[in-house]
Amino acid sequence: MTASAMKLGLLLPNQGVVFGATTVAELLQLAETAEASGLFDSVFVGDNLLAKPRLESVTTLSALAARTSKVRLGTACMASFPLRDPIVLAAQWAALDNISEGRSLLVVCIGGGGTRSGGGGAAIAGKFDAEYEAFRIPPSERAERLEENIAVLRVLWRDDPASFSGKFHAFEGIAVRPQPVQKPAPPIWIANNPHIFAAKPHIVKRTVERVGRLADGWMTIQATPEEFSTSWRAIRDSAAAHGRDPEAMESSLYFNLNIGDDREKAFAETKRFLDQYYSADFTREQIDKWSAYGPAEVCIEPMLAYAAAGLGTFCVRFAAYDQTGQLKRFIEQVAPRLWENIVVRKYGCEGRRGCSPQGSWIRRAVFQSAAFCSSRKKRMPSRVSPGCRVARRRYPLSLAGP
Repeated sequence: MTASAMKLGLLLPNQGVVFGATTVAELLQLAETAEASGLFDSVFVGDNLLAKPRLESVTTLSALAARTSKVRLGTACMASFPLRDPIVLAAQWAALDNISEGRSLLVVCIGGGGTRSGGGGAAIAGKFDAEYEAFRIPPSERAERLEENIAVLRVLWRDDPASFSGKFHAFEGIAVRPQPVQKPAPPIWIANNPHIFAAKPHIVKRTVERVGRLADGWMTIQATPEEFSTSWRAIRDSAAAHGRDPEAMESSLYFNLNIGDDREKAFAETKRFLDQYYSADFTREQIDKWSAYGPAEVCIEPMLAYAAAGLGTFCVRFAAYDQTGQLKRFIEQVAPRLWENIVVRKYGCEGRRGCSPQGSWIRRAVFQSAAFCSSRKKRMPSRVSPGCRVARRRYPLSLAGP
């Protein structure tokens, strides 16, 4: 994925319903607003069942599918995946793919990890070990179950009737109907963080190899642009080594933003939100690794850096208690400054007729894929300056340029 192809995703804080950061009605409206803005290619929701309770992900995505018509809809990530019965999930996800008319995107991970005391939201978190005990599944089986569950889903989505024999699941001649819209199967990404295990090469190798061998894409968090680039290169190399096409794979990273004029106030809200969301007590150093807070010009810096590193989808999560207000600020303040940093400064067309970040066609030209723009049959307005014509032709969806 080149810098000129980076897209935007929006991660909705569906756990926020539990501790009052948002409401069900607001989450549904945020997805509608994001799609209507023309900026976002995808909308994601988080997932967990008992340890980090929230609106259940598949149900929530089904509601979002009914309220949207173009954005892709996915999990970021499905931490409960090793716990779920893959036969049931295959039927649920196939239904979601039909309801959304082929827009589903399943991002899975092994989940796990205990919560830390001291955060403002410790009361909302359950216990990781107790969750696995309730499902009668040893946590040590998470990685094996993730791999087998992926295999089960693909067999059930591709074959009718389907048969399978594995360590945890076996069946003969069953079928999931209707099968998914996306053929041969809905995409499955794996989310993991090889950079976190940099001091343990054997773990890095295992996590990289798993994505390269099994996944249609990769999602990560808390990686610097350099760390992302290094891991992504290794994953693509692993895919090629397994006889898969690395060019067909996608990448994503989710990142916290809090847009506000006062940086310290924005940081304080970011910390309060993340501490409560994860039942943690994050240090400033930890927050800075996956968050930007303050005025729009500060918030665009990491976006440009990740675009230059070759990131496929920059997934925004607003670490704030006014989700609607943050999305409005993003559309009105961040998007124009991105436009200024990408095209206006390159071509000197600021102030010319038709060259404006407020125009919806410009927002779509900057942020959306060429295929999406083509499907919408968007054309260049006749009054746009020659400089803008060149920019549109060379950077149909650029966030960083060449």
